[in-house]
Amino acid sequence: MILPFFSLAAVSPGRQRTFRRVVSLHLLGLGTFLLAMRMTARVSPAVLLGNGLLVAGIIEGALLIGWRLTQLPKSQALEFLLASPLRPPRVLIAEMLVGMGRLAFVTLSGLPVLCLLVLDGVILPMDVLILLVMPFTWGSVTGVGLTVWAYEPVGVRRWGERIMLVGVLVYLAIGILAGEHLRQWLNGLPSDLGRHLLAGFEAVHRYNPFAVMKDAMELNPRWIWSTLIWLELAGITLFVLLAIRAAGRLQGHFQDRHYRPAISRSGGSHGSIGERPLAWWSVRRVTEYSGRINLWLAGGFGVLYAAYTLAGDDWPPWFGRAVFQVFDRMGGIPMLATALVMLAAVPAAFQYGLWDSNAQDRCRRLELLLLTRLDARDYWEAATAAAWRRGRGYFAVAALLWLAAWLSGQAGLVQVLAGLGAGVILWGLYFALGFRAFCRGIQASALGLTLTIGLPLLVYLLYQAGWPVIAALLPPGSVYYPGSAQPSWTWLAGPLLGVTAALMITRRGLARCVGDLRHWYELHHGRKVLE
Repeated sequence: MILPFFSLAAVSPGRQRTFRRVVSLHLLGLGTFLLAMRMTARVSPAVLLGNGLLVAGIIEGALLIGWRLTQLPKSQALEFLLASPLRPPRVLIAEMLVGMGRLAFVTLSGLPVLCLLVLDGVILPMDVLILLVMPFTWGSVTGVGLTVWAYEPVGVRRWGERIMLVGVLVYLAIGILAGEHLRQWLNGLPSDLGRHLLAGFEAVHRYNPFAVMKDAMELNPRWIWSTLIWLELAGITLFVLLAIRAAGRLQGHFQDRHYRPAISRSGGSHGSIGERPLAWWSVRRVTEYSGRINLWLAGGFGVLYAAYTLAGDDWPPWFGRAVFQVFDRMGGIPMLATALVMLAAVPAAFQYGLWDSNAQDRCRRLELLLLTRLDARDYWEAATAAAWRRGRGYFAVAALLWLAAWLSGQAGLVQVLAGLGAGVILWGLYFALGFRAFCRGIQASALGLTLTIGLPLLVYLLYQAGWPVIAALLPPGSVYYPGSAQPSWTWLAGPLLGVTAALMITRRGLARCVGDLRHWYELHHGRKVLE
C-alpha cells in the first residue's frame, strides 16, 4: 500500500528538484557553519554546529513534510483517492512516511562531513548520533505540527491563536521582563504556587531541544544520556499524537475546503472588491493562515527591546536585563532590525505558492485569468498587496527599533534613514525577484531560501572574516551596516546596486509578465505532470 506513494515521489520531476535543492542547501548550510566555527571564538564550535543543524532540521521538516501535506487537500484530484477503498488516514500516513524518508536522506547527507569533524576532534563519535537524530525528530514534529494546524477547523484555529497569544504574553512577562529576577517576582505568591511555577519555567528552559542540544555538545553525552532519551521519547510521543490528529482530519479538511460554504463569523469588514479584484482576492488568500503568532512574538519582543534601549540606565531594577544584553552582544538593534526586515521580505520572495501550489492548479487558474483583460500591472498590484500585507508588521517593528536607536542616541538620524532606506530597497529587490519567478512559473523554494537564509549567512561570514565593506554590498549587509558603523560613501554601492537591479528586474518583469504566463501555460496545459 505504501510502495506506490514512494514510487510516485521517486519519479515526480517537481519533488526530485525540490529534494536536490534541499540537499544542496543542507550541505551549503553545513559548510557555512563550519566556516563560522573557524571564524568565531565566542561560541563553542560544537554548540554552534548542533543548534545550526537543529534549526536546519526544523526548516527542512516544514518544507518536505509540512508543505506537502498542507497542499495535498487543495487539489480536488484527492477526491478520487479518498473515495477508493484506501482510507483517508492511510493516505496521509503514507504521504507522511514519504516526507520523513526524504527528510532522513537529507539529514544523512551531512554524515560524511560529521565523520570528518570526528577525525578532526571537533566533536565526539557519540555526538554524530545526536546531530542526526535530534534534527530529524524535531523536523518531523514541526512538519506534522504545521499540518495539524492547517487541517483544524477555523474555529479551532481561532481559539488556538488566542491561547497562543496568552502563551506569548506569559513568555514575554516571565522570560523577558522577569528574566533573572523571576525568583524575586514569585516570592509574593503562596510558597507552593511560586515553587511550582518556578520549577515549571526552569523545566521548559532546561529541557527544550535547543537547551539539551547545547548541553550535549558542551558536555560528554554520557552524562546527559537520560535527558536525551526522555526528550526524544517526548518528541516521538508528540509526533504520534499529531500524526493521529492529522490523519483523522484529512477528509474533514478536504470537505471544508471544497464543499462546505465559507461563512464569516467574525462580523468584521473584509473590504470592498473595488476596481482591483485580483488584489482583493490575493489579500484574502494570504490571510487564511496569517501567521499572527510569529508577529505577536517578534512585535512584543521588539517593543520591549525598544523600551529597554530608551530607558538605558533607568531601566527598572526589578526587570530583567540578561536577555537584552545577549542581543546587545549579538549586534543589538542593527542586527534585530535586519532580521525583522528579512522576515518582512519572506512573503515577497516566496510568491509562487501565493497563487497555486502545483502545476495542475496553476493551469486551471491561468486558464481563466488569461481570458480576461488583466494586464501586468494587475498581477503586480495583486502580488504587492499580498506580500506587503504579510510583511508590513515586521517592517513596522524594525522601524520602531530604528526610532528607539535614534532617540536613545545609539544611532544618528543619517544612520537611521540609511537603514530604513536599505530595508525598503531590500524588500523591493526581493519582491521583484519573486514576481519574476512567479511569472516564469519557477518554484520559489530555492530562490526564497537563498535570499532569506543563504545571503544572511554569507553576510555573517563576511563580517566574521573582517570584510564588512564587502558584506555591505549584499542586501542584508546594506541594512545592517549603517547601524553598526557610521555609513561612508562606500556603503552607497550596495543600495545603488540593489536599486539598479530592482528597477531592471521590475521593468523586465512587467514587460514580459503576461507573455511569460501565456508561454508557461502553453507548455504545461494538457501535460501529465507528476507532483
